[in-house]
Amino acid sequence: MTRDTDAPAADDVLPDGGDAVAEGADDVALDPWGSSTVADYRKLFEEFGIEEFDQLLPEVPKPHYLMRRGVIFGHRDYRPVAAAMRNDDPFAVLSGFMPTGDPHIGHKLVFDEIIWHQERGGDAYGLIADLEAHSARGLTWDEIDEHSRDYLLSLLALGFDPDEGELYRQSDNRELQDLAFELGSEANYSELQAIYGFDGETDVSHMQSVVTQMADILYPQLDEPKPTVIPVGPDQDPHMRLARDLAIRMRYFKVTEAYASFEADEGERALLRETWDALDELADGDDTTVRCVHAAQYLAHGEAAVDFEADRPTVDVPELEESARASVVAKLQSAGMEPFRPRTRFFDRQATDEAFEGLVDAVEGEKRVYEGHVDSFDLDVAEAEELARQVEVDHGGYGFIPPSSIYHRFMTGLTGGKMSSSVPASHISLLDDPADGYDKVKAATTGGRETAEKQRELGGEADDCPVYELYAYLLANDDDDLATEVYEECVGGERLCGGCKEQAAELMREFLADHQEKREEAKELLAELDIDLDTDRA
Repeated sequence: MTRDTDAPAADDVLPDGGDAVAEGADDVALDPWGSSTVADYRKLFEEFGIEEFDQLLPEVPKPHYLMRRGVIFGHRDYRPVAAAMRNDDPFAVLSGFMPTGDPHIGHKLVFDEIIWHQERGGDAYGLIADLEAHSARGLTWDEIDEHSRDYLLSLLALGFDPDEGELYRQSDNRELQDLAFELGSEANYSELQAIYGFDGETDVSHMQSVVTQMADILYPQLDEPKPTVIPVGPDQDPHMRLARDLAIRMRYFKVTEAYASFEADEGERALLRETWDALDELADGDDTTVRCVHAAQYLAHGEAAVDFEADRPTVDVPELEESARASVVAKLQSAGMEPFRPRTRFFDRQATDEAFEGLVDAVEGEKRVYEGHVDSFDLDVAEAEELARQVEVDHGGYGFIPPSSIYHRFMTGLTGGKMSSSVPASHISLLDDPADGYDKVKAATTGGRETAEKQRELGGEADDCPVYELYAYLLANDDDDLATEVYEECVGGERLCGGCKEQAAELMREFLADHQEKREEAKELLAELDIDLDTDRA
């Protein structure tokens, strides 16, 4: 069952086995190392600012079936990646795998998302998060080596092209570790404590693994800044928020709009923008010079108080309840007769002296140079961002673009509840014997009614059915007609659970047999890659 591009209403259903809005869900807590599930995906939009993917779908060229079916439900700033795909510009995709057990069908979602982006021209990266597995989960290096091999074989078997991408282990990548060291200078313990709940009992190596993951996320941009997407489950969103913050903190320059020589925060800039629009219309294109005191008059008393004719206009500042407005009026009043006009500001965040001088030289047209910032009157913000990034890279900086992310829904376990690697009956490993995969599907919980008669009368509950999820997430593959057929026949009472599970079990057996044959073929390819899977660590 395909999705339309409208946002889901409260009574909509999704073709992945979940309601669009789950009533009565608990507050959402996202823990990258825990066993968190998300009972109500809507809360991720409200509480964490994750955007709905449906609204972006028309901008994505030939979207993946996981996108079309609403399995990929949210994103952070994916538009630059979609634009790069449309325009044939450089972009990258990266995701990592913590080798704590066998790769299973839940991991296949991420494998497929990496490969799909690679097939659309993206530089693709797959990493083994072995430092995280050792520090956060306590796995031995022998266990890590074994599981790492299994993850990489499945990724290659599913279609990852190592000639057009890169596979690596955190522990063997010196460039990555050097980047992690640099990023660590921009993070502190209090921040990690607030994000991850670290306390006095947290191992230092666990904290180090966090900045290593931040380096993983930004690693594709070491050669050149480019839009980069990280496909993850929503429990990994804390990592994405921190990585985006660190990407910005590492930049030499901050680019904003401005209207006078003084600094203003985001809320104040919104008021200044509103004021400029009003005063520009009042001046009506004459030779009138709009000055800061005019803006103060407008913000303090409204349009009627603005006096362009006075030689020395003054403003009587009233008591203003809104703190941002009061702050802006005070700044404008202090600026007095300074011209009030839009400009784009390059703020020196941590540039070298040479980089700042290089920026001054690179800004063409009318400009003003101050201590700590440069104002351009001819560049818009987008043009200024690109110029600032180029100057930074030319002077030894990274020029990072904040990374994007897409989020997929968690798969329900075959026994109901969360799919867990520690509960073999709840998941199907990509290493399972095809006959075992068949048996697990046949034994799975369903969303069927108590009797066949009730099923025919009331229809099945496909939205609460782990077996239907198998069709939507995996077994129907790119065949939207099959996913739609299964869904509609189920909820319409035409499809009974026995026949449905038999069809799904047979498709699963075929998939596993094909996948494991391709895994065998991939062993030779893996052996040729420069990846050490027999480490000598203790």
